[in-house]
Amino acid sequence: MTTKNVSRLLPGMLFLCAFSTLVACGRQPGLPSSPTPTGGTAPPAEAAGVASKDFGDYVVHFNAISTDQLTPEVAKSYDIVRSKNRALLNVSIVKKVEGTTGQPVPGSVAALVANDTGQVKNSTLREIREGDAIYYIGDFAVSNAETLIFTVDVTPINETSRFSVRFTRTFYSE
Repeated sequence: MTTKNVSRLLPGMLFLCAFSTLVACGRQPGLPSSPTPTGGTAPPAEAAGVASKDFGDYVVHFNAISTDQLTPEVAKSYDIVRSKNRALLNVSIVKKVEGTTGQPVPGSVAALVANDTGQVKNSTLREIREGDAIYYIGDFAVSNAETLIFTVDVTPINETSRFSVRFTRTFYSE
């Protein structure tokens, strides 16, 4: 990868790294079995603090943070309301390319977000492109001390395999 390519990827990668660094602490309650956004059974939840999962030729990066952790400039540029009562889900798909950090790729990304009592949150994701970086974000309301269970289904473009990731985060607004 050339210096020019790295500099084009840098803004998106910094955005993704910022989300990974700002991971909210999550607990691993006895999660009930739940469906995925596109059908089927959800995989087991990832351990707290895990922010990516390897699927062979692809790595799926994921994170969820309180939107008040975003800088005002970042929130404004993505039309996101900064609040302790809102959370942001961020997902990206990276195709492995030997000798590089990988190539971001578009795909189909769907998320089912529910609290630990089974109440589902509206979690429509939108695609963001910045230079070569591609990621999917969605924001939604959260309550104080609410634990959310995220089940994310990803299908990279030109692929038939669907990859599922499940993780939890607890959000605090007080």
